[in-house]
Amino acid sequence: MRLRPRLAVIWLAPLAAALICLALLAPWLERSGSEVTVSFATAEGLEAGKTRVRYKDVEIGRLTDLRLSHDRTRVLAVVELDTFAERFALCGTRFWVVRPRVGTAGISGLTTFISGPYIAVEVGRASTICQQFAGLETPPSVTSEQNGGRFVLHASSLESLNVGSPVYFRRVQVGQVLNYALARGGSAVDVDVFVKAPYDRYVTSGTRWWHASGIDLRFDSSGLTLDTQSVATLLSGGVVFDLPESQTPEPRAADGAAFALAANRTEAMRRADDGPAASVRMRFNGSVRGLSVGAPVDFDGVELGEVTAIDLDFTPARNRFDMVVTLNLYPYRLGRRYREALGEGSGAAAKALLHQLVAQGLRGQLRMGSVLTGQRYVALDFFPNVPAVSIDTRRMPVELPTVPNTVEELQDQLANIVKRLDHVPFDEIGFNLNQALVNANSLFQRIDTELVPQAHTTLAAAERSFNAANATLQQDSPMHTDIRQALTELRRTLAALKALSDYLEQHPESIVWGKSADH
Repeated sequence: MRLRPRLAVIWLAPLAAALICLALLAPWLERSGSEVTVSFATAEGLEAGKTRVRYKDVEIGRLTDLRLSHDRTRVLAVVELDTFAERFALCGTRFWVVRPRVGTAGISGLTTFISGPYIAVEVGRASTICQQFAGLETPPSVTSEQNGGRFVLHASSLESLNVGSPVYFRRVQVGQVLNYALARGGSAVDVDVFVKAPYDRYVTSGTRWWHASGIDLRFDSSGLTLDTQSVATLLSGGVVFDLPESQTPEPRAADGAAFALAANRTEAMRRADDGPAASVRMRFNGSVRGLSVGAPVDFDGVELGEVTAIDLDFTPARNRFDMVVTLNLYPYRLGRRYREALGEGSGAAAKALLHQLVAQGLRGQLRMGSVLTGQRYVALDFFPNVPAVSIDTRRMPVELPTVPNTVEELQDQLANIVKRLDHVPFDEIGFNLNQALVNANSLFQRIDTELVPQAHTTLAAAERSFNAANATLQQDSPMHTDIRQALTELRRTLAALKALSDYLEQHPESIVWGKSADH
């Protein structure tokens, strides 16, 4: 009976050792969870056994091993998740490496200078478990927890946009660019943007989008235009959206809705009721310096369209080059009644109306839009005293007649005057008159010897009048000299006017600031 207590004491030692082992293994058993593999492009900053896995700065696992994929193009990181973090193995979970980064969106990951890089996680929303994941090379711009809307913008060019570029609504940053890619065929660029709540409710079917890339500085026929959104757009560009003033309230656009991304606000806010553009041409026989693609077409203060192309055209019949300007006109901007008279725009009624307007003096003319920039624009106006012309409405695009501007017209008139005066035979007229005067003088001397003395007084008066006329018409007489001097002054005037026209084309700002000392 005394042996039993001794046996009980003997078993206490193994039992205590087992309890100690369980106490030591408990944390490991508690932390041991599922194992997943995440592939990255590089293992920069990763170290097996040291790199941690975190979710909102809470450690949920660790990196246990690093190896290469079979094709040696990716690095496979074996991650062991803690038991309480097994739900992070759901399909759709995103992994990325947090390290110091400097980009257009700012500086991030500065704390890793001390703690070292770590693997961050964003849990997926699927219901199934996955073992293989493709890691992100950059942190996601928008997490799944952020509320808002995602939209697609179609642009002809990316300009200076980049991932992380801001999205603005009335100069308030409300989102950012998520991604971009070339559209099918490579003719355009598709830009994915995110607008956070509650600003996404302002994105409707009528919302207009345009580039806000850095500083938008333009010299055009309207003068100097400067537009910028913020300092951030100087580095990464940006996107702006807004609603037209006449836009009625509409429901929010669906996620994934597509919009056109315009180059600027003017293009984006072009009215939807402008109707189809009518392509026309105008032919100018003078210089179009200062006229550029995009210059406006003005009709009594209403912007009727814009210039789309400027080309040279050689005319063999006249042996000269003409400047052919192609325009896009929006006739619907002329009002409801004109729209009703225009009909479908390309029918017989529209052609008859155009013939009638041209017959009443409708012409195109180049005009100076800004004396500071020297930019020109095309003006449509009525000139009632111009010669009648005919247009061919069967040939598309229709070519509208033009008139020269005031300076060019004055130059042409002075050139015609000088040309006509050059054809006047002043030398021949003077020589013939001189011969006639010599013959008449000899006749006076002969008559003087034959007349009776009583007629000498009358003859003397006639001779004095004749000598006065002769002196007036002599080669060096004041009248002859005045005619030649007037012709010379006309030539000088024409040359000065041409020089003035050329100088104003090169230095239009001289109208305001005057001619510089260098010129």
